[in-house]
Amino acid sequence: MVATIDSLTRYPIKGLSGHSLHSVQLEPGRGFPFDRQFGFARPDSGFDPKDPKPLEKTNFYMLARDSALALLDTEFNDKNGMLNVKSAQQTHQFDITTTEGKKNASVFLKSFLALQGEEMPQLFEASPHRFTDVSVVSTKLMNAVSIINLDSVLEFSKKIGQEVDPRRFRGNIHLADLPAFSELDAVDKHITIGKVRLKIVMRTKRCPATQVNLNTGKRDMKIPKLLQQTFGHMDMGVYAEVLEGGMIAEGDEAVLA
Repeated sequence: MVATIDSLTRYPIKGLSGHSLHSVQLEPGRGFPFDRQFGFARPDSGFDPKDPKPLEKTNFYMLARDSALALLDTEFNDKNGMLNVKSAQQTHQFDITTTEGKKNASVFLKSFLALQGEEMPQLFEASPHRFTDVSVVSTKLMNAVSIINLDSVLEFSKKIGQEVDPRRFRGNIHLADLPAFSELDAVDKHITIGKVRLKIVMRTKRCPATQVNLNTGKRDMKIPKLLQQTFGHMDMGVYAEVLEGGMIAEGDEAVLA
């Protein structure tokens, strides 16, 4: 089966907005560069950046619990470490490569989320550790690429009679022109994009984060429940391991076999 790369996205900070890419250089055994490299941990998370170990996503501020995060528009410059965060009121800038910058960003998030008392987010980075939801499964999956088949999302939308924004699923690669849900039956198969080879390793089970409307910050669709009712499972998209690296770009042909 032949598909086309419709779009590429990375999410530098867990739970915050994605950044569109025209192209990306992939390396074997690694995900998108700077994808989920940072995370705002809850104060009692127990995360130690000097000895990073995977933690459940509930230890972090993320859309599943903090839907207002959808209202923040972020831009991360990986060349100088500057994070721009735009809220409805103003734009803030933080150098999150520094201790002071991380602290200031955490203070901003506390204020934005109106956290009470001494509850203070902690912005962590512990490269090569990544703050992916599936980091607790294995190191391989922590470094996997998330793939969404746009035709699956379209079929889902038709079945439930509501338009579903593919961005709700926070995928790194959006593919077009694949038969709907064919990717779910392709575990252990390969995707070839030029010289790049990926192996599909797991289906992606969806969580309450997908309930959040990314434009309003409100929970308006019970995506996991609707998937279960419609298809008998809560899966949308797959994770893939990078076997052979190289450059991929929007519009590239992707062969699933």
